[in-house]
Amino acid sequence: MTLEADALPEAPSLPSASRPTRPFYWSVRRELWETRSIYIAPLVVAGVVLLGFLMSAIGLPHRRLETLALPPDRQAALIGLPYDVGAIALIVNMAIVSLFYCLSALHAERRDRTILFWKSLPVSDLTTVLSKALVPTVILPVVTFVVVLLTQAMIYLLSGAILLTGGVSAAVPWSFATVLEGPVVLAYGLVTMTVWLAPLYGWVLLVSAWAKRAPFLWAVLPPLAIGLFEK
Repeated sequence: MTLEADALPEAPSLPSASRPTRPFYWSVRRELWETRSIYIAPLVVAGVVLLGFLMSAIGLPHRRLETLALPPDRQAALIGLPYDVGAIALIVNMAIVSLFYCLSALHAERRDRTILFWKSLPVSDLTTVLSKALVPTVILPVVTFVVVLLTQAMIYLLSGAILLTGGVSAAVPWSFATVLEGPVVLAYGLVTMTVWLAPLYGWVLLVSAWAKRAPFLWAVLPPLAIGLFEK
């Protein structure tokens, strides 16, 4: 009985279910792994904004008392100024990081020859370009939106703590509708700015894929020369 059992051939193993490789997903993940400035730069700018707010918070209770003596619309403008400055700084940072990312997105891989490795993988050129275009048009605006809200929340908490320490009420002349309006306006502004800059991102990506050296000059000089010639 044992010999017969040993003589029987083993049952063939069933093929395991193949999982989708998801090349686009992993291409986007690769961009996030390799380009840390996508999330480090907004955090650095947010830290600088908070540091500047803390430095300007000296004498905040006294200034708040003077502000509360002004008309309501003027109060809201002065109290909301640090929040607006932080949002503008982070939005400008998003535009700068996006442009420099597009400038080096395809040029850097050809310069250090890593494109030879990535070209050996089963990933199409279309997938690679779309994954890189997704960073300035979707990922960076989303990261900026989240960091702006977190930065404004920190400013609100810090200003409240400083005012309460100074014996001044931390209440602000904002309605609930005004508070909800802020994220909506911010999201609209980021989407509008991204759509407005999308042709510029496309041009810089094209230069990054074509220029062998000095992509910044190739991206700037031809439009500048065309503008001067037109004038």
